[in-house]
Amino acid sequence: MVKTKFITFEGIDGAGKSSHLSWFAEMLRARGARVTVTREPGGTHLGEIWREQLLRDKMTTESQALLMFASRSEHLDQVIRPSLARGDWVICDRFTDATYAYQGSGHGVSTDLIDTLATWLHSDCMPDVTLLFDVSVETARRRLLSEGRSPDRFESEQGDFMQRVRDAYLALAASDPQRYRIIDGARTKEDIREKLVDLIEELFPL
Repeated sequence: MVKTKFITFEGIDGAGKSSHLSWFAEMLRARGARVTVTREPGGTHLGEIWREQLLRDKMTTESQALLMFASRSEHLDQVIRPSLARGDWVICDRFTDATYAYQGSGHGVSTDLIDTLATWLHSDCMPDVTLLFDVSVETARRRLLSEGRSPDRFESEQGDFMQRVRDAYLALAASDPQRYRIIDGARTKEDIREKLVDLIEELFPL
């Protein structure tokens, strides 16, 4: 029997990860897996309320990090751990790596603080595989502009904020190559999905 997996999708805003997440989950279901799809911040009633505040309201960077972990605590308790316990695969759009990248590298929150909160909250529950969709900051910005929607507070950050976030993601991937799989988000949808099919066949052999 194939062991269930906790899989996270990561990347800067505009990297394209969200456009492949639902498809990835459906491919797993087609192979017989039970799949829970969720997201951070969010995933629970309180988490979705806090998500709106995080994306809209002005607050200190420390408050951002603490609110992110408060949302994550609810998410782990109500969704992630119960889903894994009943044998579901969990596919999550962002997790703690995003906190290291956005609040840590992007906004300067202490990595030691994030380490402490992550260890306290979920040392027993880490992603098995993390798909990092990577594109240049310029490509990501062009994509966001082409969508014609109002940017959230993170997408609106100026200067080299998003470059710091991207660099942090790449550093995380380099530090844990067994968990991370880097996906070239600049490739065509067909090329990306071909690579994702290879990964699914590796994770869920028939």
